[in-house]
Amino acid sequence: MYQSFIRSPSPIRRVSTLLSRGYHKTTNTSNRVFNSTTSRIFTPPTTPLLHKSHNLKQFSNSHITPLCSTKGRISYHFYSTAVNDHSRPIKQTSEFEFTDAPKVDVKKVLVVGSGGLSIGQAGEFDYSGSQAIKALRESGVRTVLVNPNIATIQTSHALADTVYFLPVTVEYLTHILERERPDGILLTFGGQTGLNVGIQLDQMGVLSRLGIKVLGTPIRTLELSEDRDLFAQALKEIDIPVAESTAVSTIDDALAAAEQIGYPVIVRSAYSLGGLGSGFASNPDELHSLAAKSLSLAPQILVEKSMKGWKEVEYEVVRDAENNCITVCNMENFDPLGIHTGDSIVVAPSQTLSDEEYHMLRTAAIKIIRHLGVVGECNVQYALNPESLEYKVIEVNARLSRSSALASKATGYPLAFIAAKIALGHTLPELRNSVTKTTTACFEPSLDYIVTKIPRWDLSKFQHVNREIGSSMKSVGEVMAIGRTFEESLQKAIRQVDPSFKGFQALPFPDLDNALNVPTDRRLFAIGHAMLEKNYTIDQIHNLTKVDKWFLHKLGNIVNIQHDIKHAGDLENVSKELLQDAKKKGFSDAQIALMLQNTTEDQVRQKRKGYGITPYVKRIDTLAAEFPAQTNYLYTTYNASTNDIEFNEHGTMVLGSGVYRIGSSVEFDWCGVSAIRSLRDMGKKTIMVNYNPETVSTDFDECDRLYFEELSYERVMDIYEAEKAQG
Repeated sequence: MYQSFIRSPSPIRRVSTLLSRGYHKTTNTSNRVFNSTTSRIFTPPTTPLLHKSHNLKQFSNSHITPLCSTKGRISYHFYSTAVNDHSRPIKQTSEFEFTDAPKVDVKKVLVVGSGGLSIGQAGEFDYSGSQAIKALRESGVRTVLVNPNIATIQTSHALADTVYFLPVTVEYLTHILERERPDGILLTFGGQTGLNVGIQLDQMGVLSRLGIKVLGTPIRTLELSEDRDLFAQALKEIDIPVAESTAVSTIDDALAAAEQIGYPVIVRSAYSLGGLGSGFASNPDELHSLAAKSLSLAPQILVEKSMKGWKEVEYEVVRDAENNCITVCNMENFDPLGIHTGDSIVVAPSQTLSDEEYHMLRTAAIKIIRHLGVVGECNVQYALNPESLEYKVIEVNARLSRSSALASKATGYPLAFIAAKIALGHTLPELRNSVTKTTTACFEPSLDYIVTKIPRWDLSKFQHVNREIGSSMKSVGEVMAIGRTFEESLQKAIRQVDPSFKGFQALPFPDLDNALNVPTDRRLFAIGHAMLEKNYTIDQIHNLTKVDKWFLHKLGNIVNIQHDIKHAGDLENVSKELLQDAKKKGFSDAQIALMLQNTTEDQVRQKRKGYGITPYVKRIDTLAAEFPAQTNYLYTTYNASTNDIEFNEHGTMVLGSGVYRIGSSVEFDWCGVSAIRSLRDMGKKTIMVNYNPETVSTDFDECDRLYFEELSYERVMDIYEAEKAQG
């Protein structure tokens, strides 16, 4: 039914194809369907709840003074929090399936957090760290968390056993490790901050001196993925193509490298966050300025041949210590190479790749993760020549990342949870997907829907700001929308980013060709202006933007319906067929009303419901509905004929905080999660509505039903009426 808009082979994958896709030691379990009645429940040991200590003591340079008395089991204050409140087990514990003790000999593990939020490192690491702590607790491992961000869910008293609200630096972590003496440490759940500090601790000999194991991906692999020169050498060993590049540490060396490679070039900095210090240079003067800036931020930079205009594709890959590998998700950037992936519109699964291209890049991703020795999750980014099968590897993130959070929420595969279990020594075939409860973790997800991610920029809050976007990330948040067509998914995402936009529309630009050619945070609306107001052809827009023509034709479908609705004039002339087609293409009631004369959103809603046009609720089950699944991941679509669930729970709705922006961030997600947990403690069924893939509130085990949907009057009322919610 949806083959017309799904060109990638990834949405339709059956068990029978697993044998031909590089599986090792997994094919004997790939068809297994677990019985949920066999799941075992881990219940933490109960400890009497005693008083909270408010005695703040000083943290000296030489040692950590005791922060809680030997009598009190709970100490909750700004320097350190020792939490052992197991008298109230987390309700979600009963939903976890695999609860055997870790195969790696560890009883206490330190989890390195990401610290304060910054561009390129936001709430997604609160999500990944929270999942890691849950996985460790389920396995009976005591957890110590270091994270000074008081607004995060992972620092709440119900998760980690001990929380240190201290800077994530080598000095502080050394003192904490000496005091706590954990058996192991997790570095890949704290973003670039945690990874860099972990590498420094290893280089200083702190971890070996204290006998602390690095769980999951080894330090050597982390160094290989972060050091640009070592990374290029490692990939050349297995004949994986990388862009022609040279690693340098001085401006003169950078200029010499560019002369040898040829302009234009891109500069990338090692051990950096969000593309910090990176950029394009077309001549020596531009490179001199860029290299000086980059080398002030990092000790090493990579001068690389520019591939601007190529497609950018990502694969999320998981590997365990016994070399079992799967690709969880592949994603394609709407924007061509040259824009940081955090600032790009991203579509999952890929829509414009041929079968040959898809499998070529998938095979390469598995080959890379095995050669580097990643144990857990990793992200591989490619540049793909749209005119041939030529490709280059851009980079590999051997840790949980922003893309990992997006892939996890897009597919329903709990990447962070599985990565933590793998770090404890478990293998993919023996782990059960704790979202579906019917498949192993070695089962590659299948998608029968399209996910669109659009970044959120707050550039208007700054004076004289440059709106151009490039290889250095500027966005402060992102949204994720789900639909059965690209048009439906995209228009949902546009409204989620900014409610003032009702969907794909035009904004005026004084120099339209320049607005199309030079990427900015508003280029999508420049395309809208070219299509809706200036009658640019698909070829003209493609030549200026290098956006794939497949995407442009889909935008053309939206434009055609807009013309049809405007031609109708008023609501009375809008037929049932046109209204239904508009809803299938992602048009909101308010958007339709704006295109008609003297029409309100409520009038459109009333007419739509009179025609019996209402959205259907579908599951995100990782299985494309091929097998029964017990998931609470839900979305609504007009491109369906039945609901996947029964509306008999009548829960209480909690509205999430939506996209992160300046002034509204992870602290409001903490509020939403706290509200859900309080309601569940009261025995009430909960319904969360949110669309931010970086949040804990959109995690699989926080609420009874999760709707990945818009926070609009139309959608909230649709869900409220369907669920017959209590409030």
